[in-house]
Amino acid sequence: MADQEPVRGRIGEVFWAFLALGLTSFGGPVAHLGYFRTAFVERRQWLTESAYADLVALCQFLPGPASSQVGFALGLMRAGPWGAAMAWLAFTLPSAIVLVLFAFGAAVLDGPIASGIVHGLKVVAVAIVAHAVWGMARNLCPEKTRAGIALAAVFTVVLVSGPLGQVSAIVLGGLAGLALCRDSAVATPSESLHLPVTRKAGMVALGLFGGLLIVLPLLAGMAAWLDIADAFYRSGALVFGGGHVVLPLLEAEVVQTGWVTSDAFLTGYGAAQAIPGPLFTFAAYLGALLPGINGLLGALLALLAIFIPGFLLLVGVLPFWNQFRQWGSAQALMRGANAAVVGILGAALYQPVWTSAIIGPYEFVLALTGFLLLTVWKLPAWMVVAIVAFAGIFLPTP
Repeated sequence: MADQEPVRGRIGEVFWAFLALGLTSFGGPVAHLGYFRTAFVERRQWLTESAYADLVALCQFLPGPASSQVGFALGLMRAGPWGAAMAWLAFTLPSAIVLVLFAFGAAVLDGPIASGIVHGLKVVAVAIVAHAVWGMARNLCPEKTRAGIALAAVFTVVLVSGPLGQVSAIVLGGLAGLALCRDSAVATPSESLHLPVTRKAGMVALGLFGGLLIVLPLLAGMAAWLDIADAFYRSGALVFGGGHVVLPLLEAEVVQTGWVTSDAFLTGYGAAQAIPGPLFTFAAYLGALLPGINGLLGALLALLAIFIPGFLLLVGVLPFWNQFRQWGSAQALMRGANAAVVGILGAALYQPVWTSAIIGPYEFVLALTGFLLLTVWKLPAWMVVAIVAFAGIFLPTP
């Protein structure tokens, strides 16, 4: 019993620390990593600066929501599996609740003011995605080779529509990186990362990750909940490069299949920018709108399905990471995959984001204003969303 009390205390400590972050962490994945560093390296000293850098490198290497994976690993490090679960729950729950309530409320919004705000949320999505493409292109495609891979990814997703085009672009980008990006690979931090995951547990997690990726598509069509689990699990398993990259993957799964309208999709995406916490909670909004299932159950299922693959991969790779990260070919492969991600997101900026929101010169001016507020004035994303959404009230009725 004496040993259990400190563990329980640490679980509670993890929950309250991450709940505070879930309520206040505006700004997206990069900002979240900064908040985590301040909270857990500087203030609480749960780990060293170099260990934190190594953990961030691992989570940016893997598919999935990098900031949520870092939080999950920090909880695991501090209080074991229950600590990992509490870290995810506390960081994710606030934004998920807000977006589910917005999904239910958006369906009954009526009147010129409400319509204008919804219109503004669709326009601000253009500014947010353009800002993401701009920043990612500068960081992930700094030379001609990776810019060429990104351009090839645009052609791939244009020629091959739907989820197959997204997957093909990432796979081809990774292979191109393996062949062409070895010179741009740089060394990762040298400090080993120590987390309580055995090799056996890692192999089980990797087996579950691969098994679900294979089995869920085979079961899709048998029941609505299996269709939802398959769509959101596959989206979560293929997200390289940050939360914004989930946009084209989810659009292919829920808009192109007719589950959610393009307008509802972009409205929710714009709203997701205005709240703290991980952008992946956008899945809860979409799940609440899906046909054939209760809204709350759909939101919970979509939320779990999109996060689980990233966490399974993280647990699976942890025991082997210290060796694997020294392999130069792995770094080259990831540079190619990340460059392809820039191309995928660039294509999504045009269709569906631009084509659905920019229907005239007033929308173009407003979207450009939002983009400049983000890139030049460097206002936080939630503030830009609030400004543009309010300005949407004054746009001509579409």
